[in-house]
Amino acid sequence: MAKHRAPNDAKQEQELMAYLWSKEIADNPFNFVMFAFPWGKKGTPLEHYTGPRSWQKKKMLEQADHIAENRKRIAAGKSPVPLYDATVSGRGVGKSAQTSWDTLWMMTCNVGSTTIVTANTEQQLKSRTWAELGKWHTLAINAHWFERAALSLRPAEWFEEALKKQLKIDTGYYYAQAQLWSEENPDAFAGVHNPLGVQVIKDEASGIPSAIWKVTEGFFTEPVLHRYWKAYSNGRRNTGDFFECFHKNRNFWRRTHIDSRTVEGTDRAIFDKIIEQYGEDSDTARVEVKGEFPKQGDKQFISRDIVDQAVAREIQTDNHAGLIMGVDIARFGDDATVIRWRQGRDARSIPAVKVKGLDNMEVAALVAEWIQKTNPDAVCIDAGNGTGVIDRLRQLKYVVHEVWFGAKSSEPEWANKRTQMWADMRAWLGGGCIDDDPDLLTDLTAPEYKFQGSGDRIMLQSKEEMKSKGFASPDHADALACTFAVKVAGKDLWASKTGRAARNPNGRQARNVDYDLFG
Repeated sequence: MAKHRAPNDAKQEQELMAYLWSKEIADNPFNFVMFAFPWGKKGTPLEHYTGPRSWQKKKMLEQADHIAENRKRIAAGKSPVPLYDATVSGRGVGKSAQTSWDTLWMMTCNVGSTTIVTANTEQQLKSRTWAELGKWHTLAINAHWFERAALSLRPAEWFEEALKKQLKIDTGYYYAQAQLWSEENPDAFAGVHNPLGVQVIKDEASGIPSAIWKVTEGFFTEPVLHRYWKAYSNGRRNTGDFFECFHKNRNFWRRTHIDSRTVEGTDRAIFDKIIEQYGEDSDTARVEVKGEFPKQGDKQFISRDIVDQAVAREIQTDNHAGLIMGVDIARFGDDATVIRWRQGRDARSIPAVKVKGLDNMEVAALVAEWIQKTNPDAVCIDAGNGTGVIDRLRQLKYVVHEVWFGAKSSEPEWANKRTQMWADMRAWLGGGCIDDDPDLLTDLTAPEYKFQGSGDRIMLQSKEEMKSKGFASPDHADALACTFAVKVAGKDLWASKTGRAARNPNGRQARNVDYDLFG
């Protein structure tokens, strides 16, 4: 434990406190960093450094602007807003140093506040993130204010006593804590509520599971001035909550991309070698150098690149292809029942239907309504949780296909029917068209795969596995996958073989639907 005694010169200490707590320093993290550390001082580790790197300076000045704007909001009688800040970068740009400055600024300038620091693994948190904090704490001009332990930074005894007696500050939640987490018990990560300020820092955030991200939301429910959620990471996964900071949830986050080659003080030759060795557009170059996300993760079943192409592709209309309706029935309280359609290469023209909180009879009525509206040639329903819906629809004389996800695949490569459907959907995405629905894009790219049995059959990650790890159930993707459960002949071919006008299995004439009605 690093201990620091009370200062000998009380007047000098009062002057230091007054300056560090002045608006010039307290409301500007960059000014704090420039004052608190011995930049350029001979005989110190910073002897040859004049200050933070450009990207670090920019980020801290942006936070100063955020604080200034919040003070204006308070003056106008409005609630201050939290800062959500995400940074994705290549390697070696100084993320750990930035997290240390974030921590020391919060502890110094917002007395009584709480900072929680976590990382993707216990080893990363202890040996890298917290070790880096120790280095900067030692160099700080006010290092004697705090005592550092293996996983915490707290006010020194003399400093805490002065705060309680002279400033009447409650120090019960005044600390910075290196917080471990458990994916199986995310509630153990639950945070504090502190009117003097809360900061959460996630280092290597790409590897922190969704369950921990969700719990973190609870840290920021009180409308206090100082609320900061900061996430730093290489973009090692193209799914998960850190990835969504830059995609589905981008409107809520201040986002920064950092290419390691643009950062002063890094060895450009190393990064050029990586690009030469692996290729300009390789996932290695994207993650390690460019500060981008990979096109496909190691165990990812469907790559983000294929999905993005299907979103950008123009609709391929085939009026003679059969229209198939896929229905995924909700399993849990926060899951959704989703209905999706596909006609040939077009899974975009008819918007998806998504509902929550309906019982089986209500879902059956909804499905029947949309069968009437869209007149599909086949209706495929996930039977795992939808047997009641299927029975009711059949009672109403609708022809539906029950799809058992766990049934045996007709191809030896896949472990079950669901994996086979997803494989067919993946192949179709190479030429298909889908809508730009954030939930669909996340659902398609989130599931991973594993090998099962002696024959190394491939099995897609189950809904239950995903839920247990804090990920959402891929309801939209499973609904679209259901449209690959059966083969439907084109209507012209059916009519030519029967000599009759084309009709769908539910006995109605082939549809002539204006899809704009459902847009």
